[in-house]
Amino acid sequence: MIYMNRKVFSVVKKSAFILVGFTGILLIYVFIDNGNNKDMTFRQKILKTFYPFLMKIGSSNKTIISNTQTEPPVSFYTLEATSILGDSFHFEQLKGKKVLIVNTASDCGYTPQYEELQQLYEKHKDQLEILAFPSNDYKQQEKGKNEDIAVFCKKNYGVSFPLMGKTVTKKTTNQYSVYQWLTNPNKNGWNKKAPKWNFSKYLINEKGQLTHYFDPSVSPKDEEFLRALDQ
Repeated sequence: MIYMNRKVFSVVKKSAFILVGFTGILLIYVFIDNGNNKDMTFRQKILKTFYPFLMKIGSSNKTIISNTQTEPPVSFYTLEATSILGDSFHFEQLKGKKVLIVNTASDCGYTPQYEELQQLYEKHKDQLEILAFPSNDYKQQEKGKNEDIAVFCKKNYGVSFPLMGKTVTKKTTNQYSVYQWLTNPNKNGWNKKAPKWNFSKYLINEKGQLTHYFDPSVSPKDEEFLRALDQ
C-alpha cells in the first residue's frame, strides 16, 4: 500500500510539474503575443491570443442566411441610432452604401474581429459603412460604459468606423429599434434570425435591403463574406 501511494504521489508530482511548466509557457506566449496591448486586461489578452483557434474550431459550423430579392416593408433609411458619444445618427445618410451592422463586446472570444472589421473598413469605406452596437447581452461580456468602450476600441484595435451607444440586441421587450428591424420579417421583409452571440453580422445593400446574416464564426476575412460583399 505504501509503495502504491508513493507511486501515485510520483505521478501526481510529475503531472503538477508539467502543468506548471505548461502554464508558464502559456503566460509567456500570451504576453509576447500582446506586448503592445498594455491597456488590455489579462482576460482580453488571452482571448486575443487564442482567437485564431476559436475561429478554426467554429469554421465547420458556420451559419449564413441570405435573401437578395425582398423589399423591406419598413424602409431601412427611416431608422436612427444614438452614437457612443450621444449624438443622433440618421440612417438616411447611408443611402448608396452597403452597411454592415455588428453587435460587439470587449470581453468576448470574438473581440479580435474588431481588427478585421477595421481592416475591411479601411479597404472599402467608400462603398461600405460599418456600424458597431456594443451590447452586454451575452454572458455580460460588455460591462463597460460607453466612454470605456470607445477608448478600448480606439487604443487596442484602431477602430474608426462608427460606434453606437451600448444597447440591447436580443429579442426582448426592450430590444433596440435597429435590431427590431433586423430581426422582424414584418419590417425587414424576410429575416427573423436574432444574433447568435457577440459579433453576429447583418449586411444591407445599397438599396436598403437586408441581404445576409452571418454568425460570429464567419470572419470579415472569410471568402463567403467577401463574396457577399461583392454582390
